[in-house]
Amino acid sequence: MANTPQSKKRARQSERRFAVNKMRRSRIRTYLRKVEEALASGDQTAAAEALKAAQPELMRGVTKGVFHKNTASRKISRLASRVKSLG
Repeated sequence: MANTPQSKKRARQSERRFAVNKMRRSRIRTYLRKVEEALASGDQTAAAEALKAAQPELMRGVTKGVFHKNTASRKISRLASRVKSLG
């Protein structure tokens, strides 16, 4: 349990940051799910559009510290190759 004023403040900040990061992760996962659904339906144009929308969201997650840069790059790369293989 936090006792000093500084540790109490850090606990409050940590809770806020956790909530914000949780929302960001959820938002990114939603975009990724849309790409997955488009891939499952077999519609290459829809999948390409969904991927195009998901890429900036993923990279924004990197700049905000939610994901590591290589993780986002790997996800984008693998999705792009799957979209390409639909054609």
